[in-house]
Amino acid sequence: MPDPLGPLFDALESINAELTGFTARLARLEDAGAIRGAAGKKGASSEDDGSDSTRVPGTPIAWHKVAEDHREELWGKFVSWVVRMADTYELTTEQLPHACWWEHGAVVAELTALWTGWESAYNSEEDAAAGPYLWHDAWARGIERIGRMWLGECTNGYHQQKSRTVWGTDPAYRKTAIEAGPPGIV
Repeated sequence: MPDPLGPLFDALESINAELTGFTARLARLEDAGAIRGAAGKKGASSEDDGSDSTRVPGTPIAWHKVAEDHREELWGKFVSWVVRMADTYELTTEQLPHACWWEHGAVVAELTALWTGWESAYNSEEDAAAGPYLWHDAWARGIERIGRMWLGECTNGYHQQKSRTVWGTDPAYRKTAIEAGPPGIV
């Protein structure tokens, strides 16, 4: 009789192998970033200054941390990538609104993560088969999330933000939540 847990153990072994590969790739990116960052500015890393000149492709980007003098160049590269991907994958305006995608912070964050993932997948010689395949899986899920979750009511060139309460505009709200403390243990 075959072992009923055999397929589960096979799947776990496969996941473990992928995680090991990702860990090695991350370590290489971190090492490269530390070396380039140290060469560019004494005591600074590419994450600290946000500069594209010291940035290793695939390094995550937090737009609010990118230095002002590097933001325009990096944003231009990002927008060019988004336009190329939208054309390559024939995105519709329901998937990514042509007229206003950059006005939605969550859409920009999702696309930025997809861009850095693409750079990582296509700039690695060591995992040339799995990286692009895994990126395409992330792309499909990311584009679905953009259309389903992150957009307001934008369609066919009409920009309309989501109807919602903005959390960060009321200092009393933040104070109340902090003073309330965490919930009791259940």
